[in-house]
Amino acid sequence: MSIEAFRHRLALRVRWAEVDMQAVVFNGHYLTYADVCLTEYWRAIGVPYPAGFAELGIDAFVRKATVEYHAPARYDDELLVCGRAARLGRSSVTFAVSMFRANDTSRSLVDVELVYVCVDRRGLPAAWPQEIRDRMRRHEAVAPAEEPSRG
Repeated sequence: MSIEAFRHRLALRVRWAEVDMQAVVFNGHYLTYADVCLTEYWRAIGVPYPAGFAELGIDAFVRKATVEYHAPARYDDELLVCGRAARLGRSSVTFAVSMFRANDTSRSLVDVELVYVCVDRRGLPAAWPQEIRDRMRRHEAVAPAEEPSRG
């Protein structure tokens, strides 16, 4: 996915503690980068996690995480970690996160897909509140795909 599809972008510099002996980012850290990106995404749409979720009586959990590696990030690289709501379901949202070198955004280094599910205070599946759905829609450069409503 091209960088133009992402309105939400987070600058991040690769730190020494995140690389292996070859000065390449250890694979698990890409999920941490994606998590930081989405934490800032929630803040950007005006529902900071976890306080904003608690106020609405909900929480969210990762149900699925998929990582595709295309090229390595290395020590001291400046990255742009870009996230967007790609698909919005009733109780789930699929986020696409792509990571680019800040000085070369022509191709992503890593693509992550994270599926979050919304739950109520008891931990049971719940629909995303309309307020959050509306905020995500307004925030995106490309509208998320949506499930047709069931009537």
